Amino acid sequence: MASLEMSRSPPRSRRDLEVRSTRQDKYSVLLPTYNERENLPLIVWLLVKSFSESGINYEIIIIDDGSPDGTRDVAEQLEKIYGSDRILLRPREKKLGLGTAYIHGMKHATGNYIIIMDADLSHHPKFIPEFIRKQKEGNFDIVSGTRYKGNGGVYDSFLVFLVINRGANFLTQILLRPGASDLTGSFRLYRKEVLEKLIEKCVSKGYVFQMEMIVRARQLNYTIGEVPISFVDRVYGESKLGGNEIVSFLRGLLTLFATT
Repeated sequence: MASLEMSRSPPRSRRDLEVRSTRQDKYSVLLPTYNERENLPLIVWLLVKSFSESGINYEIIIIDDGSPDGTRDVAEQLEKIYGSDRILLRPREKKLGLGTAYIHGMKHATGNYIIIMDADLSHHPKFIPEFIRKQKEGNFDIVSGTRYKGNGGVYDSFLVFLVINRGANFLTQILLRPGASDLTGSFRLYRKEVLEKLIEKCVSKGYVFQMEMIVRARQLNYTIGEVPISFVDRVYGESKLGGNEIVSFLRGLLTLFATT
């Protein structure tokens, strides 16, 4: 009996099981780009550094929508530097919308988890290991970065951008009660099958797309965890948020209110 007891493996802690599970998982980052020539090398370097230091299996899928500034050329060089098993350039000929960019990227994703984020350095990859820990702890279908909870925050020099985002989230919380604190953010982790299902259900494009994803997730009873993040102003390039996006958001919000 004693020898039998000694031969048994020691009980694994929850932390050990989470680490083992993470090592078995693969994370595909979908990185849509348009005129991000200066930012792309920096965000890719930060992503590679964060994943490598954390021992996380990953791939970065760059979906460039025909950027006229040479973003595609930069992506091709990054593919050569880091290897085509880690950096996958999957371009399109023109700008076709964020939702279709994700659909295009997922066709090439081999990970069982998908991470979406901006390529303009407003989302720091240092938060990704926290997203993964949060997902494992609560077995969430989605983990969303939030600027409006805990020690999250917005550090942006563009006052109009701050007002629009705050106003968008405030209106959405009142009208839709989505059960999440940051509806317009685009820094999230999804189970791959969950993201595929949500994209099938979503009809919005542009600025309102991220908001609809959370609203549809609530309708389908998917679980959502949140991690406080710091959002900073883009380092290079110009903001792509304009008057048309604001009008589109208001229309999309009213549509969701009428259909949910």
